[in-house]
Amino acid sequence: MKFNKISLLALVLLLTTALAACSKDNSNSGGQNASGSPSASAGSSEEAKEYKNELNIALTAQPPTLDAPMTVSTAALDTAGNIFEQLYTMNANYEPTPELAESAERSEDGLTYTFKLRQGVKFHNGKEMTSDDVVASMNRWLVTSSRAKTLLTNAKFEAVDTYTVKLTVEQPTSDVLILIASQAQFPAIMPKEIVESAPAEGITDYIGTGPYKFKEWKQDQYIHLVRNEEYKGSDAEPSGYSGRKSAATENLYYHFVTDHATRVAGIKTGKYDVADAIPIENYDELEADKNVTLHTNPGGTLTAFLNTTEGLFANEKIRQAVLAALNNDEIMLASFAKPELYSLAPGYLNTAQTQWATDAGKEYYNQANEEKAKQLLADAGYNGEEVTLLTTKDYNEMYTATLVIQEQLRKIGMNVKVDNYDFPTFLETKNNRSKWDLFVASTGYQQTPPQLLAVNPDWAGLNNDTVKNGLAAIRGAATPEAAKAEWEKVQQFLYEFGSSTVIGHYNVLVATSKSLEGFEQFKSPVVWNAKAPK
Repeated sequence: MKFNKISLLALVLLLTTALAACSKDNSNSGGQNASGSPSASAGSSEEAKEYKNELNIALTAQPPTLDAPMTVSTAALDTAGNIFEQLYTMNANYEPTPELAESAERSEDGLTYTFKLRQGVKFHNGKEMTSDDVVASMNRWLVTSSRAKTLLTNAKFEAVDTYTVKLTVEQPTSDVLILIASQAQFPAIMPKEIVESAPAEGITDYIGTGPYKFKEWKQDQYIHLVRNEEYKGSDAEPSGYSGRKSAATENLYYHFVTDHATRVAGIKTGKYDVADAIPIENYDELEADKNVTLHTNPGGTLTAFLNTTEGLFANEKIRQAVLAALNNDEIMLASFAKPELYSLAPGYLNTAQTQWATDAGKEYYNQANEEKAKQLLADAGYNGEEVTLLTTKDYNEMYTATLVIQEQLRKIGMNVKVDNYDFPTFLETKNNRSKWDLFVASTGYQQTPPQLLAVNPDWAGLNNDTVKNGLAAIRGAATPEAAKAEWEKVQQFLYEFGSSTVIGHYNVLVATSKSLEGFEQFKSPVVWNAKAPK
């Protein structure tokens, strides 16, 4: 399909405008300080201030890896984002913005993108970044990232000269720069020799171009990063993941604190400067604490994924029985406690993102219909076979939601057990589809439908031609309206097929010490400009 360039611009403009509005409207819920930075005081007092040489950040789970293209783990990507950089990244308005590239030029036919690289960029090992490193890194991303494999099939990067690379794609689409700039499974640029020696399970030599260098990973305790003294980045104002990165604090320690009470106590006592994934039940307690600042913004959807390929749930009627049984009000209230911090809607994307917001499939959403569910089970010939729900206590909302779903399915006569693992093992087990029937995951908002985990065959095994053809139609649509109409068809199918269901939309909650300066809560905590007074 021939792609209209004006339509591409219109589509991206609508998308980024909607997301920017959402970010501005929601990033400071409840009158909270969105940046965590105090008002500027007199220059003399600022100069006299002394700062700590380390920041302590409490994560709710140990990352499975820091190899960004290989993981969707938020803990991994938030940490790795200090080490590795991308050709393009997202600014605060969700616009693809040059980072290691100076510019990108798209050919008239939409099949070629030419990237001019920044010169003089050094890796942490002292080697200068050239096109050979970028080509090796980006081609690895194209075959390693499940999103890139699906959405940029048969694409290829090539070197034009020392500081220029070219990307060739099979067909013109509206989202190439968005995919390259996105954080999820982001295309980290690393030395060519690291790429070429990477084992199948992922790299362990974490050498990038970012403001921090990898120092140590102490298993089950922490990851230690140190300031990259040779870092030369952008001088632009910080904006989302783009702009100036000052590495304001010499050492970053990412602590793995899976116990939620310990994380909360640590932020209150000052042991931690930043604590992620704060349980909603601690909201009032921390909001009242004069030493703590809370940051909340739209995070994503709590989503249930059903096994469509193996086992009991390969039967579509059984999947529809599950959807009929789910009482989403009950699940979300148990998982997030405060109704003002979540909402119910069937859409997989941000409800404020008008380009993609739709209630297609609403008749299958939040049915809470036990009698219908029981009848569907009887029609499917269900005979008390065991159902396995996969979960992890490392994410409180995922675990709590799973327990509520277990009880709801028991009420319709299903024999249900819960298998709980630490987060890395949860991710590993998820990939073995013989070991689970359903799991719940907190899935961060994406900018376009094709980036959703719900349509990614590598995530939960959905490998369906209707979905694939629908995604191709979305990406090749000539107008934003046509793209949205195609997405509505795909979302309707996801519910009819019963491959997944949104349970509800949630806000993320991050806590910082009140005195922390330069912190930004974007899609995740941004700490490279943050510093804490002694």
